[in-house]
Amino acid sequence: MKQVFEIVDKRVIIDVLNSVEYGTLALCDGSKPYSLPVNFVLMESQIYFHGSKSGRKIEVLKNNALASFSVVEPYSIIPSFFSSRDGLACPATQFFKSVIIDGKIEFVEDYDEKVKALSGLMRKLQKEGRYIPLDEDVYKSALNATTVYKLIPNETRAKFKFGQHLSRERFDMIVEHLEKRGDKKDMSTLEMMKSLR
Repeated sequence: MKQVFEIVDKRVIIDVLNSVEYGTLALCDGSKPYSLPVNFVLMESQIYFHGSKSGRKIEVLKNNALASFSVVEPYSIIPSFFSSRDGLACPATQFFKSVIIDGKIEFVEDYDEKVKALSGLMRKLQKEGRYIPLDEDVYKSALNATTVYKLIPNETRAKFKFGQHLSRERFDMIVEHLEKRGDKKDMSTLEMMKSLR
Protein backbone atom coordinates (compact mmCIF):
# COMPACT_ATOMS: atom_id res chain seq x y z
CA MET A 1 0.00 0.00 0.00
CA LYS A 2 1.33 3.45 -0.88
CA GLN A 3 2.11 5.22 2.36
CA VAL A 4 0.38 8.36 1.11
CA PHE A 5 -2.96 6.47 1.16
CA GLU A 6 -2.45 4.59 4.44
CA ILE A 7 -4.51 5.58 7.48
CA VAL A 8 -3.31 4.48 10.92
CA ASP A 9 -5.44 6.63 13.23
CA LYS A 10 -7.64 4.10 15.05
CA ARG A 11 -10.40 6.67 15.68
CA VAL A 12 -10.68 7.39 11.96
CA ILE A 13 -10.83 3.66 11.18
CA ILE A 14 -13.51 3.15 13.84
CA ASP A 15 -15.55 5.99 12.29
CA VAL A 16 -15.51 4.21 8.91
CA LEU A 17 -16.52 0.88 10.46
CA ASN A 18 -19.37 2.56 12.34
CA SER A 19 -20.68 4.36 9.25
CA VAL A 20 -20.54 1.55 6.66
CA GLU A 21 -23.56 -0.78 6.74
CA TYR A 22 -22.09 -3.94 5.21
CA GLY A 23 -18.80 -5.44 4.14
CA THR A 24 -17.39 -8.54 2.48
CA LEU A 25 -16.30 -11.49 4.58
CA ALA A 26 -13.70 -13.60 2.77
CA LEU A 27 -13.17 -17.20 3.86
CA CYS A 28 -11.18 -20.14 2.53
CA ASP A 29 -13.14 -23.24 1.54
CA GLY A 30 -10.34 -25.75 1.10
CA SER A 31 -8.44 -24.45 -1.90
CA LYS A 32 -11.32 -22.20 -3.03
CA PRO A 33 -11.97 -18.63 -1.94
CA TYR A 34 -15.47 -17.93 -0.65
CA SER A 35 -16.75 -14.42 0.05
CA LEU A 36 -20.11 -13.03 1.03
CA PRO A 37 -21.64 -9.64 1.81
CA VAL A 38 -22.65 -9.28 5.46
CA ASN A 39 -24.03 -6.70 7.86
CA PHE A 40 -21.82 -6.20 10.88
CA VAL A 41 -21.23 -4.18 13.99
CA LEU A 42 -17.97 -3.16 15.65
CA MET A 43 -18.00 -3.69 19.41
CA GLU A 44 -15.03 -3.69 21.76
CA SER A 45 -12.52 -3.99 18.87
CA GLN A 46 -14.26 -7.07 17.45
CA ILE A 47 -16.51 -7.37 14.40
CA TYR A 48 -19.79 -9.20 15.04
CA PHE A 49 -21.93 -10.94 12.40
CA HIS A 50 -25.03 -13.10 12.54
CA GLY A 51 -26.84 -15.62 10.40
CA SER A 52 -28.31 -19.07 10.07
CA LYS A 53 -27.00 -22.00 12.10
CA SER A 54 -26.42 -24.05 8.96
CA GLY A 55 -25.18 -23.56 5.43
CA ARG A 56 -21.95 -23.24 3.50
CA LYS A 57 -20.60 -20.33 5.55
CA ILE A 58 -20.92 -22.26 8.82
CA GLU A 59 -19.34 -25.39 7.34
CA VAL A 60 -16.42 -23.38 5.94
CA LEU A 61 -15.87 -21.65 9.28
CA LYS A 62 -15.89 -24.95 11.17
CA ASN A 63 -13.05 -26.17 8.94
CA ASN A 64 -11.02 -22.95 8.78
CA ALA A 65 -11.65 -20.01 11.12
CA LEU A 66 -9.20 -17.64 9.39
CA ALA A 67 -10.98 -14.75 7.69
CA SER A 68 -10.50 -11.40 6.04
CA PHE A 69 -13.16 -8.70 6.21
CA SER A 70 -13.27 -5.56 4.07
CA VAL A 71 -15.47 -2.50 3.87
CA VAL A 72 -15.50 0.29 1.32
CA GLU A 73 -17.10 3.69 1.62
CA PRO A 74 -17.33 4.96 -1.97
CA TYR A 75 -16.93 8.60 -2.91
CA SER A 76 -16.90 10.30 -6.33
CA ILE A 77 -15.99 8.60 -9.58
CA ILE A 78 -13.25 10.66 -11.21
CA PRO A 79 -13.42 10.49 -15.03
CA SER A 80 -10.03 10.59 -16.79
CA PHE A 81 -10.71 14.05 -18.23
CA PHE A 82 -11.12 15.45 -14.69
CA SER A 83 -7.35 15.22 -14.18
CA SER A 84 -5.76 14.93 -17.62
CA ARG A 85 -5.93 16.65 -20.98
CA ASP A 86 -4.22 13.87 -22.99
CA GLY A 87 -7.39 11.88 -23.74
CA LEU A 88 -6.12 8.65 -22.17
CA ALA A 89 -8.40 6.47 -20.03
CA CYS A 90 -5.69 5.67 -17.46
CA PRO A 91 -6.32 8.53 -14.98
CA ALA A 92 -9.96 7.45 -14.47
CA THR A 93 -10.49 6.33 -10.88
CA GLN A 94 -12.77 6.44 -7.87
CA PHE A 95 -12.01 8.01 -4.52
CA PHE A 96 -12.85 5.95 -1.43
CA LYS A 97 -12.19 4.92 2.14
CA SER A 98 -11.47 1.25 2.81
CA VAL A 99 -10.65 -0.94 5.79
CA ILE A 100 -9.39 -4.53 5.69
CA ILE A 101 -9.26 -6.66 8.83
CA ASP A 102 -7.61 -10.07 8.98
CA GLY A 103 -8.16 -12.39 11.89
CA LYS A 104 -9.88 -15.44 13.26
CA ILE A 105 -13.59 -16.16 13.62
CA GLU A 106 -15.02 -17.37 16.92
CA PHE A 107 -18.61 -18.52 17.41
CA VAL A 108 -20.44 -16.73 20.23
CA GLU A 109 -22.07 -19.26 22.54
CA ASP A 110 -22.86 -17.00 25.50
CA TYR A 111 -26.52 -15.90 25.32
CA ASP A 112 -25.87 -12.47 26.88
CA GLU A 113 -23.06 -11.75 24.42
CA LYS A 114 -25.36 -12.69 21.55
CA VAL A 115 -27.99 -10.28 22.86
CA LYS A 116 -25.37 -7.54 23.20
CA ALA A 117 -24.04 -8.09 19.67
CA LEU A 118 -27.47 -8.18 18.03
CA SER A 119 -28.58 -5.15 20.05
CA GLY A 120 -25.52 -3.30 18.77
CA LEU A 121 -26.38 -4.28 15.20
CA MET A 122 -29.96 -3.04 15.66
CA ARG A 123 -28.74 0.30 17.08
CA LYS A 124 -26.46 0.69 14.08
CA LEU A 125 -28.96 -0.24 11.37
CA GLN A 126 -32.24 0.97 12.92
CA LYS A 127 -31.27 4.21 14.61
CA GLU A 128 -34.93 5.16 15.10
CA GLY A 129 -35.34 2.43 17.69
CA ARG A 130 -39.05 1.51 17.76
CA TYR A 131 -38.53 -2.16 18.56
CA ILE A 132 -38.79 -4.29 21.68
CA PRO A 133 -35.30 -4.63 23.25
CA LEU A 134 -33.60 -7.90 22.37
CA ASP A 135 -33.11 -8.94 25.99
CA GLU A 136 -36.89 -9.53 26.28
CA ASP A 137 -38.21 -13.11 26.49
CA VAL A 138 -40.09 -12.76 23.19
CA TYR A 139 -36.75 -13.20 21.34
CA LYS A 140 -35.44 -16.31 23.15
CA SER A 141 -36.34 -18.86 20.48
CA ALA A 142 -35.18 -16.59 17.63
CA LEU A 143 -31.87 -15.90 19.38
CA ASN A 144 -31.34 -19.59 20.06
CA ALA A 145 -31.92 -20.27 16.34
CA THR A 146 -29.41 -17.60 15.27
CA THR A 147 -25.66 -17.97 14.97
CA VAL A 148 -23.58 -15.03 16.13
CA TYR A 149 -19.89 -15.05 15.36
CA LYS A 150 -17.11 -12.51 15.67
CA LEU A 151 -13.86 -11.69 13.95
CA ILE A 152 -10.97 -11.29 16.37
CA PRO A 153 -8.56 -8.98 14.47
CA ASN A 154 -4.85 -9.60 14.24
CA GLU A 155 -4.17 -7.03 11.49
CA THR A 156 -6.09 -3.95 10.39
CA ARG A 157 -5.23 -1.82 7.36
CA ALA A 158 -6.99 1.28 6.10
CA LYS A 159 -6.62 3.19 2.87
CA PHE A 160 -8.14 6.54 1.92
CA LYS A 161 -7.69 7.56 -1.71
CA PHE A 162 -8.53 11.21 -2.37
CA GLY A 163 -5.81 12.42 -4.74
CA GLN A 164 -3.18 12.91 -2.05
CA HIS A 165 -0.46 11.72 -4.47
CA LEU A 166 -1.41 14.00 -7.36
CA SER A 167 0.45 17.07 -8.56
CA ARG A 168 -1.08 20.42 -7.59
CA GLU A 169 -2.22 20.92 -11.22
CA ARG A 170 -4.08 17.59 -11.44
CA PHE A 171 -5.50 17.97 -7.93
CA ASP A 172 -6.83 21.46 -8.78
CA MET A 173 -8.34 20.19 -12.05
CA ILE A 174 -10.29 17.53 -10.15
CA VAL A 175 -11.47 20.09 -7.58
CA GLU A 176 -12.70 22.36 -10.37
CA HIS A 177 -14.59 19.54 -12.12
CA LEU A 178 -16.14 18.25 -8.89
CA GLU A 179 -17.31 21.76 -7.96
CA LYS A 180 -18.83 22.13 -11.43
CA ARG A 181 -20.57 18.72 -11.35
CA GLY A 182 -21.59 19.52 -7.77
CA ASP A 183 -23.69 16.59 -6.59
CA LYS A 184 -23.90 15.66 -2.90
CA LYS A 185 -21.23 12.94 -3.17
CA ASP A 186 -18.92 15.40 -4.96
CA MET A 187 -19.26 17.88 -2.11
CA SER A 188 -18.32 15.17 0.43
CA THR A 189 -15.39 14.14 -1.79
CA LEU A 190 -14.14 17.73 -1.97
CA GLU A 191 -14.21 17.97 1.83
CA MET A 192 -12.15 14.80 2.14
CA MET A 193 -9.71 15.86 -0.57
CA LYS A 194 -9.01 19.16 1.15
CA SER A 195 -8.71 17.61 4.62
CA LEU A 196 -6.13 15.04 3.45
CA ARG A 197 -4.05 17.31 1.19
